[in-house]
Amino acid sequence: MPTRTYPRDRFDDLPADGGRVGAHRAENPRMRPWAVLLWASLATIVLIVVGIFGTLLTSGRIQLAPDAEPTASPQPTVEPVIDTSYAVQVLNATPEQGLATQVKDEIVAAGWSADAVSASGAGTTDFAETTVYYAFPGDQAAAAGLADLVLGGARIEQTDVYQLADDPNTPEDESQALQLTVVIGLDRTADAPADEAPAP
Repeated sequence: MPTRTYPRDRFDDLPADGGRVGAHRAENPRMRPWAVLLWASLATIVLIVVGIFGTLLTSGRIQLAPDAEPTASPQPTVEPVIDTSYAVQVLNATPEQGLATQVKDEIVAAGWSADAVSASGAGTTDFAETTVYYAFPGDQAAAAGLADLVLGGARIEQTDVYQLADDPNTPEDESQALQLTVVIGLDRTADAPADEAPAP
């Protein structure tokens, strides 16, 4: 037990009603529960909206900028030519008899050899529009010449359906032969409406 004593000073005499003296750390105020709930709800809504928008954007259902509209490029036009080096097959696809022979005579009168033009019936009798078929892109001008200048106007279309098959017993490749096929449609029959009748 200490035996030394010290003289009294001013710190030994404290007032009886003295309050707290000096700086004290304040207690952290608590956040109110409704504020926490509000911020949590707001954050959840933002995350849901961002997620939905990102999903739609990556899947292509929405676009930030519209696609440029494609511009239609003009189709190249082919100058019709009369090329009598092509063999021509005429098929009558209507119920009217004699049309194939009639069209054959028109083609022969335009300069084709009679031996280069054949006429027969088709496998159908209800073909709508007279069409000239050609097999290769290089045949388009000759098909247009036959359709426009000889037949007085007809559709042209590319197909290899009517092209001859190659005969292995011959030195020539018949599949590359120059050939056009005219399928006569109902627009060239006597019963065709006036606005569909072929030009004389």
